[in-house]
Amino acid sequence: MKVVFAGTPEFAAVALRALHEAGFEIPLVLTQPDRPAGRGMQLQASAVKQYALAHGMPVAQPLSLRMDAKDPQRAEEARAAHERLLALDYDVMVVAAYGLILPRSTLDIKPCINIHGSLLPRWRGAAPIHRAIEAGDADTGVTIMGMEEGLDTGPMMLIERVAIADSDTTGSLHDKLAALGGRMIVAALRKMQAGQLEAVPQPEDGVTYAAKISKEEAKLDFTLAADVLWRRVRAFNPLPGAHGLVDGVTVKVWNAELAPGAGTPGQVLAADAAGIVVACDSGALRMTELQKPGGKRLAASEFLKSFPLDGKVFS
Repeated sequence: MKVVFAGTPEFAAVALRALHEAGFEIPLVLTQPDRPAGRGMQLQASAVKQYALAHGMPVAQPLSLRMDAKDPQRAEEARAAHERLLALDYDVMVVAAYGLILPRSTLDIKPCINIHGSLLPRWRGAAPIHRAIEAGDADTGVTIMGMEEGLDTGPMMLIERVAIADSDTTGSLHDKLAALGGRMIVAALRKMQAGQLEAVPQPEDGVTYAAKISKEEAKLDFTLAADVLWRRVRAFNPLPGAHGLVDGVTVKVWNAELAPGAGTPGQVLAADAAGIVVACDSGALRMTELQKPGGKRLAASEFLKSFPLDGKVFS
């Protein structure tokens, strides 16, 4: 079976590696163009491109796949990609966190299968892992689905659940789901080869949308309940990183836990080796790992040596 793969970040690279190691032939990899990254803002290849080039796979990086794009360059690159796919000998396209819309013209060439990091129809959209943690879901998972023009509306082929632990962050849960997605897509394609891959429509009930995370959301609002902020700290770790302001300084909060306590929202109730306890609308949040601008992530005990917080207020 020959597989065209479309994906960009590490979540997708894990799936590409699983397909490659399982012996599937990959005649083309689609990934987003290189982007500026790091302090030097130098162009950096995606995780998918890095893996593909390291293993001799052809790579294409069109700005768009929409041939009707208003921008002439995007439209031209889309037409070139479309012609390349039409001429290519392949059986199926596998898509994982690609980041570009697949138009009908692409979907109609060959079957397209998507690896989605949620239990569809819950958390369709861009940030399913973040939103599952933020909402306090007990579990999540991976759905292998057929692709349609709608946003994650296609029929489900395989689905597996993963419990969300109280210690899970988006980073740790991402890694679990990426590994699971890699195993599942290999299983799905083997079923497809054997003519045993079935698809069922998504239920109409239970649809939710996982909107893209904005930096503004990551600012902690201590007028909310402590359990809400605890979930947000975990949901926004590692990106965009939950934070609060102390005397006009942005302090990132990487890890936290619920704590007893009451006071004016934002008031520091205790600051010691166990953590920085801050009052919320109900309950309190104990911050255990923090970072100041230009500094390193530090345990609370180390952070307090250079940034005392006794009597301070988070805003």
